[in-house]
Amino acid sequence: MPYTYDYPRMLVTVDSVVFLKDKESPLKLLLVKRGNEPYKDAYALPGGFPEMDELLADAAKRELLEETGLNAIDLKQLATFDTIGRDPRGRNIAVVHYGFTSPSNCKLLAGDDAAEAEWFPINELPPLAFDHKEVIEYALAQLGL
Repeated sequence: MPYTYDYPRMLVTVDSVVFLKDKESPLKLLLVKRGNEPYKDAYALPGGFPEMDELLADAAKRELLEETGLNAIDLKQLATFDTIGRDPRGRNIAVVHYGFTSPSNCKLLAGDDAAEAEWFPINELPPLAFDHKEVIEYALAQLGL
């Protein structure tokens, strides 16, 4: 019989901050339009919940592929975000990854729970769900972008 706890447990998600670098245009950021609540129709970083038997890095790659169609991006762990109240579904810890891609690997195909996937110039981002504005600001500062 599996061990169970008598107290609440935290949620864990993975998110990816993916940049498109092109010498001929400004730096762009990948966002998805959420197809489900919470924040339905709002833009957010691609991400979601890891499977029980899945490593976080693998979950980030899987979610990126499912929601945007992007593959073959070297994702690296950036930081963990644990602000209380960052997710209305419950206490959520997000492990955020980052990566870069080029014009030869930037064709998007929204899928899974993403209604749309789109590249935005970094200085023209729409309003964002969750705490993703702060996550992006942190990524830009840490990566010197």
